[in-house]
Amino acid sequence: MSILSTRVLNMKESATLAMARKSRELKEQGVDIINLSLGEPDFDTPENIKAACKQALDKGDTKYTPVSGTKALREAICRKLKKENNLNYTFDQIVVSNGAKQAISNACMALLDPGDEMLVPSPFWLSYAAIGELAQARVIEVYAGADENFKPSADKLESFITSRTKVILFSSPCNPTGAVYNQQELAAMVEVLKKYPRIHVISDEIYEHINYAGQYSSIAQFDEIKDRTIIVNGFSKAYSMTGWRLGYMAASNEIALACDKIQGQITSGACSFNQAAAIEALDGSQDKVHFMIEKFKSRRELVLNRLKELPGINCPQPDGAFYIFPDVRYYFGKSANGYMIHNSEDMSLYLLEIAHVATVGGKSFGDANCIRISFAASEEMINKAFDRIKAALEQLN
Repeated sequence: MSILSTRVLNMKESATLAMARKSRELKEQGVDIINLSLGEPDFDTPENIKAACKQALDKGDTKYTPVSGTKALREAICRKLKKENNLNYTFDQIVVSNGAKQAISNACMALLDPGDEMLVPSPFWLSYAAIGELAQARVIEVYAGADENFKPSADKLESFITSRTKVILFSSPCNPTGAVYNQQELAAMVEVLKKYPRIHVISDEIYEHINYAGQYSSIAQFDEIKDRTIIVNGFSKAYSMTGWRLGYMAASNEIALACDKIQGQITSGACSFNQAAAIEALDGSQDKVHFMIEKFKSRRELVLNRLKELPGINCPQPDGAFYIFPDVRYYFGKSANGYMIHNSEDMSLYLLEIAHVATVGGKSFGDANCIRISFAASEEMINKAFDRIKAALEQLN
């Protein structure tokens, strides 16, 4: 009998982190692995942001911070939301956390009771399900395949709503598919939600700036459901600040206070000097951000062109983020080098072991027919990786 809780025994390991661990193990054995599994920009944090952090350290800004974040950072986030999204929030409606993942966890813990249902448009970021289950909710996946551009319609979402539905959690742009909900699609979703005043929306907007489809639309723009919407965002992706662990939410006062209460008992406030750097990220020059986004756009075109060289691969063009989510069913049932490909997890393992390219199987993201490939890597590495993938796939028969 295990001494561990049922909670942790039932929890699935993050597939992305598991693949990263396998990649590291092979690298330690001297294998040349190209890692296209993690959602981490390969760019350094912009110099002005690092300089702001150093300045804060030199000033002695090393003490505890308020649980919800410094007032200065929360006010900067309010300015950002007004300037970029035309949304009005006050600083006491902002909660700064140790990464956007904690913000999502706080919101789920604040809203969900045992037996409540959380709808998750699928494919989805794999941690959503684990977080919902930790909150003792029932996670309901609402699947939309490549033929629907990986976005379930408002009507399909409504067909899954029951008297137990409490939360809808989705990302736009989406990890892993790169799908972006446009103004019309969000408006249709709002028309459904107006009928169900008990349901809250957690809108994960961490990839907001990495958007190739034009003007970004947040579901919080609709006054009818703004008070039932929790915006989650952060600094990891747009500002290449993954290791800084800073995220935030914008919500109603009631939800913000509840999340402050939860966070106060688990981690307290985020790092002091990192918050000073985050203010510079929001208020300072955005030139490096625009540079990185253009690079991601160029890499997306490269990946789409390289995918065309692979027979049987089907994949919609991603409109945001830095992932592509191709369907690899064409190769199921094929084998080579002692490997039989039954599913996407087998495919990712085959590519790791034979091509020495790390990807992630799609099962944990809600689609067992696909694999997730990150193009947050240099064009040189992307080309090298696809040369290897092409050669490995040609061996399957």
